[in-house]
Amino acid sequence: MLLAPKTSQRLSLKEISVILSLAAVLFLLLLMTSCMSGQKKNSPSEQNLKVVPVFNEDSAYHYLARQLDFGPRVPNTEGHKACGDYLVEKMRSLGGILTEQPMQLVAFDGSVLRARNIIASFDPEKTRRILLFAHWDTRPWADEDPDPQNHTKAIPGANDGASGVAVLMEIARHLGTTAPASLGVDIILFDAEDYGQPSFSGRSRVEDSWCLGSQYWAKNPHVSNYSAEFGILLDMVGAKEAVFAKEYFSLRYAAPIVNKVWNTAARIGYSPYFENSEGGAITDDHLYINRLAGIPSINIIDYRSDTPNGFFPYWHTLEDSLDKIDKKTLKAAGQTLLELIYTE
Repeated sequence: MLLAPKTSQRLSLKEISVILSLAAVLFLLLLMTSCMSGQKKNSPSEQNLKVVPVFNEDSAYHYLARQLDFGPRVPNTEGHKACGDYLVEKMRSLGGILTEQPMQLVAFDGSVLRARNIIASFDPEKTRRILLFAHWDTRPWADEDPDPQNHTKAIPGANDGASGVAVLMEIARHLGTTAPASLGVDIILFDAEDYGQPSFSGRSRVEDSWCLGSQYWAKNPHVSNYSAEFGILLDMVGAKEAVFAKEYFSLRYAAPIVNKVWNTAARIGYSPYFENSEGGAITDDHLYINRLAGIPSINIIDYRSDTPNGFFPYWHTLEDSLDKIDKKTLKAAGQTLLELIYTE
């Protein structure tokens, strides 16, 4: 038997020792990397940052101003038709599955209104759904204007109409690119909400003369047996110093949804807008979605306890114009809804 030299044996032992040391170091590095990766994956704050889009108030403001370019959006007028065409094409371009619901509606005075509801559905295959809505028409009469000579003139409708639509359009822009994980969303722009009987009409009071488009849809939904877990109306969500109090019918029909929205707003820093107080009882589109469609729905609406009519100072006047809009208010309403949708 030939014995190997002792010097060769020492070298082999050193090599083995070095290899073992390197292996131990590599194992520790792999273990540390795995732990760090696991911690990062489970971080809820980073998950929220990835999930919830950022509401762009400049984009919403652009959508609002674009509506005003058509002038008052009163049924049976050219401006109304042109704006409706714009809304249909824009919502389609944002990724919504569009349904137009043409209607012949009879107003309080017997006149027939050529109107249409505009419906954009996102992820229609999902069974869990929520409903977001606003009205896109404007009031034909500035019957709250301080100058009586303006009472028969149509309002611009920057806050009362265009603001809610603009916020929903910006939300639609995100829905079309990044779908919420667990639910689908339907956005409805209701028509003929603001054609309610004015006080100067001289006629006896006609019941349910407001919110004609939502009444029609509630009786004739765009999808047979349509259902949604809840609905949220945006009405007058763009004025400076807005206050969104908890509206009476919202609390009566859908108190848990009210609390969910207001808690969401508080969690992300918008409690100065979403005031923890009760507002008045307001006849609005959500009332008929509750009563006729049976979908628990709430109203996010600017309510002022210090004005004669309970609304923002330029409600139903010729001064409801673009210069009264505050982008920060649009942001407060829009970001709160995005947070709710994407973490629901």
